[in-house]
Amino acid sequence: MINVGIIGFGTVGTGTARILLENSDVIEEKTGIRINLHSIADLDIERDRGLKVPPGILTREVSDILDNPDVDVVVELIGGIQPAKDFILRALNNGKHVVTANKALLATDGGEIFEAAGRNSVSVGIEAAVAGGIPIIKVLKEGLVANRILSIYGIINGTSNFILTKMTEDGIDFSDALSEAQVLGYAEANPALDIEGFDSAHKLTIISSLSFGIPLSYDKVHIEGITMLTPQDIAFAGELGYKIKLLAIAKAVNGEVELRVHPTMIPESYLISKVDGVLNAVYVVGDAVGETLYYGRGAGDMPTGSAVVSDIVDIARDIKNKGASRCGTGFIGKRSDLTIKAIGDIESMYYFRFTALDRPGVLSRISGILGDHNIGIAAVIQKGRQAGAAVPLVVLTHRARERDVQKALQEIDRLDVVADKTAFIRVEGEEVQGLND
Repeated sequence: MINVGIIGFGTVGTGTARILLENSDVIEEKTGIRINLHSIADLDIERDRGLKVPPGILTREVSDILDNPDVDVVVELIGGIQPAKDFILRALNNGKHVVTANKALLATDGGEIFEAAGRNSVSVGIEAAVAGGIPIIKVLKEGLVANRILSIYGIINGTSNFILTKMTEDGIDFSDALSEAQVLGYAEANPALDIEGFDSAHKLTIISSLSFGIPLSYDKVHIEGITMLTPQDIAFAGELGYKIKLLAIAKAVNGEVELRVHPTMIPESYLISKVDGVLNAVYVVGDAVGETLYYGRGAGDMPTGSAVVSDIVDIARDIKNKGASRCGTGFIGKRSDLTIKAIGDIESMYYFRFTALDRPGVLSRISGILGDHNIGIAAVIQKGRQAGAAVPLVVLTHRARERDVQKALQEIDRLDVVADKTAFIRVEGEEVQGLND
């Protein structure tokens, strides 16, 4: 029998406990191992979670789990950096295996945690830290272990994906879509982690380290959120055959890795562009397997609880078989020769929306500056013409270097015929072949 102690009886803690209690017979039938929910520690043990817990399991004292020799696996589900980090390190130093869903802690302090696990010959299970019920960590560690990972594109924040879906389908602005997400419980009262891209960046940090063998590099991820997107840009993207998603992108190219989170236009024909609402998806390209897509619920009590329990089961198998841990961290914590590419050095296609005065020669002045910075135009849309007034002028470019794009936009925004700061969105996918409107 393997004894499990859970720290944190919130949404995911409740889901994990429910699965361990209600599916214990299924787990034992499949694995031949009895996994016992030994204890749950939380400051609030009185509130009704809608789950009947056997007597004697709930405690307010975390030491009842961390320092109890009968507990084999500690599950940390309180989130945040502290005291979660201290609890995890204490468990590891006490020779206990740990399972955590704490992506922020792993992204910023994971190196110290994995080093402590190695010193104490125990495992750290992290499946639940990325994409909830989608087993992307196991895919990267096991299913694609024979591959060099070439690129990853992830929709890995359900809140932002829900907001963008509502803006696309209903034509509403960002603030209205956010309010609806909050009413439905998909967004926190303070949604900054989600809508500013930080949550996606935490998750990207973990899967990029696992995929490419680079150190955990959260501080080197380029991060942009979705707060500045407008229904106008979403509508123009649709006319060009694209949808806008908040993508977490990692690419290995010529000895460098791109790490970036930002709104991205992708062709609406791509499968990942059809992932809507609060659902998540991760698109992975390996040198042997080619293109693969993993799709499902990225958050919630039961999907994330399912991922937590999958790690518990892997660790339980290792304990039973006295073998090397399949729940180990793979590449994480090991160094490769790859370096992180600066955002200014990446190459992409770009969408620009200029607010330009409707006068003769304006397009030629803008295109001239773009040409001077080695930026070619693939498509142009101009609508709502009003002589002498400011109107939107949309340009889709061929591939260009980010540094050149930024310099060109600074120059264009200083023109007397441009009335507002240019909106721009990076574009991934096939280049369009000269659409002009």
